[in-house]
Amino acid sequence: MQIEQRLEELGLTLPSVPTPVANYVPSVQSGNLLFLSGHGPGQGEGKIYKGKLGDDLAIEDGYASAKQVALGLISTLKNTLGDLDRVKRIVKLTGFVNSALGFIDQPKVVNGASDLFVEVFGEKGRHARSAVGMVELPGGIPVEVELIVEIEP
Repeated sequence: MQIEQRLEELGLTLPSVPTPVANYVPSVQSGNLLFLSGHGPGQGEGKIYKGKLGDDLAIEDGYASAKQVALGLISTLKNTLGDLDRVKRIVKLTGFVNSALGFIDQPKVVNGASDLFVEVFGEKGRHARSAVGMVELPGGIPVEVELIVEIEP
């Protein structure tokens, strides 16, 4: 239970597992890869932001939202795997940022998620990544993140 101890050391509490809002499942396993559906902010501690980066929201707001999304993804991992120590590697993170016209700092926003994965999982948390701007995201959320994780059997 090293990862759960690490969460405790960091003072982080996992939120409840989000319920799918449409016709999909939270995760799908194929071989030793686990694909997590896109998660948005909304569970757990902290302010829930709505709006566009570069318009209603500052980079710091987006960073905080991305961190909150990462906690939700970790919660889904725990629920799916039962033991977070089964995470062998965070392989790929894709971050979608609700961006106003001309906003070009999507990577700084998605760092909120990336930084948390490295903080919690150490070297196993370093990942390949895409951070892209979107015209809109569901419900006006500022950030959505999906994840690919290599797991131990």
